[in-house]
Amino acid sequence: MSDLTVRNLDVILDDNQILSDVSIDIPRGKLVGLIGPNGAGKSILLKSILGLIDEASGEITLDDKDLSTWTLKERGQKISYAAQGAPVHWPLTVGHLVSLGRIPHLSPWQSTSTEDQALTLEAMKKTNVDHLSTRITTTLSGGERARAMLARAIVTGAEFLLADEPIEALDPYHQIQIMNILKDLADTGHGVLLVLHDLNFAQSYCDELILIDKGKIISSGKPQDVLSDENLQNAYNIKVTRLEQDGKSYIIPSAL
Repeated sequence: MSDLTVRNLDVILDDNQILSDVSIDIPRGKLVGLIGPNGAGKSILLKSILGLIDEASGEITLDDKDLSTWTLKERGQKISYAAQGAPVHWPLTVGHLVSLGRIPHLSPWQSTSTEDQALTLEAMKKTNVDHLSTRITTTLSGGERARAMLARAIVTGAEFLLADEPIEALDPYHQIQIMNILKDLADTGHGVLLVLHDLNFAQSYCDELILIDKGKIISSGKPQDVLSDENLQNAYNIKVTRLEQDGKSYIIPSAL
């Protein structure tokens, strides 16, 4: 089977070029980190892949089939999405919210099955929100809500997961927990595209990195190649100090 691929993607919004000739591959079995400064176009790239940006032009294919020809149900079964800071407007319980991730597998008006309910509980346990199953989602903290939304994306069982800064609002323990979950998904055959800002998580967890700045791909490949001093200076306007401890490398950024 082919990867999820993006070729020659352009996005122009309000006469502003947001993405320019972007081409990337999201292989099954890989955790791919999408990094870059604020406003680089990372979230727009994810939304374009999902078909949420009407102004996007280019070719996006999965299994050699143009995604624009897939039905919403088919697309929902193949690709799940954890949006950045996604609001929840309805007073749903966490259990109900997470179970909505099974909708692409249900017929209209079909209730969730015993299997769906078991998968929902498993996803909540993975993201450590099972103890919140009866809580109303609108009462959750930002970090709790982020974990619940990730559980909803995971329970879909899609082959590809796009996650937009899923660790942004989390404490260090839950950041590590979520990164371990995403890495495990990739290691068990899923393709994961993850937007994140933490360069140390990027280099320690991701199999590949894509560095984007001003709507263009600056560098892509292995983390040690993408996270070069030159690339980080050009994209972020920072200099870095690198430390080695217990066989691991750490990046300490500072302003130029």
